[in-house]
Amino acid sequence: MEFATDNELMAYYKRYAKQEGFGVITQRTKREADGRVKYLAIGCARGGKYQPRDSNMSRLRPTIKIDCKAKINAHLVKGTWVVTTVENDHNHSTVSPQKSRFFRSHKYLDEYSQRFLDLNDRAGIRMNKNFRALVVDASGFENLDFQEKDCQNFIDKARQLILGKGGGEALTEYFKRMRLQNNGFVYVIDVDEELRLRNVFWADAYSRATYEYFRDIISFDTTYLTNRYGMPFAPFVGVNHHRQSILLGARLILSEDTSTFVWLFQAWLECMDGQAPKAIITDQDRAMKAAIALVFLDTRHRYCLWHIMLKLPEKLGSHAAFNAGLKTSI
Repeated sequence: MEFATDNELMAYYKRYAKQEGFGVITQRTKREADGRVKYLAIGCARGGKYQPRDSNMSRLRPTIKIDCKAKINAHLVKGTWVVTTVENDHNHSTVSPQKSRFFRSHKYLDEYSQRFLDLNDRAGIRMNKNFRALVVDASGFENLDFQEKDCQNFIDKARQLILGKGGGEALTEYFKRMRLQNNGFVYVIDVDEELRLRNVFWADAYSRATYEYFRDIISFDTTYLTNRYGMPFAPFVGVNHHRQSILLGARLILSEDTSTFVWLFQAWLECMDGQAPKAIITDQDRAMKAAIALVFLDTRHRYCLWHIMLKLPEKLGSHAAFNAGLKTSI
């Protein structure tokens, strides 16, 4: 078979993979001296072998890689992409075409849906209602190439605190003035290439001094408050000897993924002279859990009991014994 462009080749193989029930990745490419791609290998997402980056066997991550050989190879010949070899056999079972849409390679949030989500988010409509409207519009879940989580990820990336031209420098100047008033004031800001704010962290001298005495255990909560720009505010909170809550730093961040939490925890740790807390309490967030394991190596991590109890009606409310003693016992 021949294709005019590599995009057409990829689109064709994705349609085939979706029909057969497996995910797709680009396994290998070769380029000319001028950067143009001349060779392409597209195959099953379970192809290849997992190469761990960490030699610590206890930290090995789960993987789907089982060296599946299903793939196609194609070369660029006189401006046309020509398929040279094809391997269709898998060393694993595949799924039904109806379930293929859950593979990452087959997920696609179209422009109409993006616009719909963005406008409704600006109007303050919750994500579950937005997604439900898209499901109704498509006449069912099975007709969508994305899930509610993909919609939430899109909105998280779209929410950016646009400060305007030079706004990043303006915020820096404000923090500098704060530092002149408070010698121990520390701040870290993260802006993109267009000077749009992505992440902010700050702590004053009182927070830093207090932490030296009360760093046994801290709480970190991202569900406390969200500002008008959709950036979650989360304080680092400790408890003093009078059982009073004390502020140990605060932050505003754009997204709640592992890399952002790693950036935040490293900034906070550097601010506190590298002294990690003995224990930290958070909600049940996987990205946060992964970041804590990377930054606070010797810190005990526990889940917040309040968040756990809050989920009881959602998780167990349909149980016959929930209101007949189970809730009280728990």
